[in-house]
Amino acid sequence: MELILLLGIAVALVFNFLNGLHDAANSISTIVATRVLTPLQAVGLAAFFNLVGPLFFTTAIAKTIGKGIIAPGWLTLEVIIVGILVASFWIYFTAYIGIPISSTHAMVGGLIGTAVAYGGIGVVILPSLSLIGGVILAGIIGAFVGAILLAGIARIKEEPDVRNYLGIGAFFGFVFSIPVSIIFHILPISGLLGIILFIVISPCLGFAGAFFLGCLTIRFCRNANQQVMNRVFNKLQIVSASFYSIGHGSNDAQHAMGIITAMLVTAGVLSDFTVPLWVILISSAAISLGTLTGGWKIVQTMAKRITHLRPYQGFCAETGGGLVLLFVTFFGVPVSSTHAISGCIMGVGATQGNSAVQWSIVRQIVTAWIITIPLTATCAYVVFMGILQIWH
Repeated sequence: MELILLLGIAVALVFNFLNGLHDAANSISTIVATRVLTPLQAVGLAAFFNLVGPLFFTTAIAKTIGKGIIAPGWLTLEVIIVGILVASFWIYFTAYIGIPISSTHAMVGGLIGTAVAYGGIGVVILPSLSLIGGVILAGIIGAFVGAILLAGIARIKEEPDVRNYLGIGAFFGFVFSIPVSIIFHILPISGLLGIILFIVISPCLGFAGAFFLGCLTIRFCRNANQQVMNRVFNKLQIVSASFYSIGHGSNDAQHAMGIITAMLVTAGVLSDFTVPLWVILISSAAISLGTLTGGWKIVQTMAKRITHLRPYQGFCAETGGGLVLLFVTFFGVPVSSTHAISGCIMGVGATQGNSAVQWSIVRQIVTAWIITIPLTATCAYVVFMGILQIWH
């Protein structure tokens, strides 16, 4: 038991290392794109604040990973190790080809696949029908309110085609209704339902937040000297990149924390699910070391292929992404930092018009987002079933 526990901890730390390697692009792509820091300086900054982040925030995400997806007793050491290995392979493969995906969703898919192979679909903690109904109702109300508000703004501005604004308003109204329900404790959204919902919500929150910050910046700085503003935002980007890295570390570093703590409980080392300090430290160190290596192909995709970024846009994207990550971390929802920062980069790009964003690249990225959970779950299921056949 001790040997397999040590192996499981090692695998979880390797996952966090690959997470940091893959998601280095999330923390540094904007600051590298705007040439505020060299790539080496940027990864050093991101690695430090990835290490600091988990020390200052709640471990709610670790508890969601360890207790909120798979029913207690079914998350065995073997299930965890195989699931994490499959997720790690997918993360490494996508980093190699330069496609930004969600390390969070790769891990969730891997764990679900192996757990279902081991105990059947009943071991997955699914939301109740009443909760799903509440989410749909909240979304409908939010869509209606959003459509009315944006259509009203369009009429005030005397826009020629109000119908376009109805659709946009309805979409973002639906998106914002879920965070509002969480903030005011209207709906207890967490676990697998929260993870799936935030596949759509986190990039949309990032898009909306960064777009709003970008528009405000353009509005208030429209008469300022461009060279002066570039120098100011170059300095501010160091602050915003640090802020985003804290959010990234506080969210993503908790993946290994939740897995390792679950293994310690399963092995009988811990009596209850409380994340020890040493687990927090080694998980944070692993993701920081991964960040130091940098996933350079993904940096190129995020920094240059989605849109061309200027210093103020980099600041708005990082600030918006950091706010999204800290919000979901506080409420214990594991989300994709890749989704959040991608949405932010699209949002600041869209302030320059629809043509400023390379939507063909965006479609490739979104496709990878959609297939990650089902693909890793299927692969993990097949691998675990194969192991069971060989074992027996």
